[in-house]
Amino acid sequence: MDLKILRLASDTKHQKKLSDFTHNSKAKNPLCGDEIQIFFKVKKGKISEVSYQGKNCVYCQASANLISINSNGKKVEEMIEVCDCANEFFRNKGDLSENLKKYKELLNSKNINRKECILLPFNALKKGLINGN
Repeated sequence: MDLKILRLASDTKHQKKLSDFTHNSKAKNPLCGDEIQIFFKVKKGKISEVSYQGKNCVYCQASANLISINSNGKKVEEMIEVCDCANEFFRNKGDLSENLKKYKELLNSKNINRKECILLPFNALKKGLINGN
């Protein structure tokens, strides 16, 4: 396992429930049992804060932490596209698009076997953004 992934997962600054969230979403990986709940605030079409909690593996925690760090100030549509691109990356095993460069520690071919764990926070975020809560 990559030391960078361990460092990302051990950063627990965003691992909490926001008290005044406007949106939230839950997701579960039926393959391994990972569970995550994402909380976020949306104001005027932009994400202002993201946090998460759940029972999950190191890859899922690292992914949720990266999303929490990189979502602030982004438009809702932009983050939906990021979530779609992350899923597309593992389907096509291609190069990272420009909007995924910040996620390169996780989105690479050596982590293909853990793709469901890595994508769980992306899928939970997208679900919450699309459903509005």
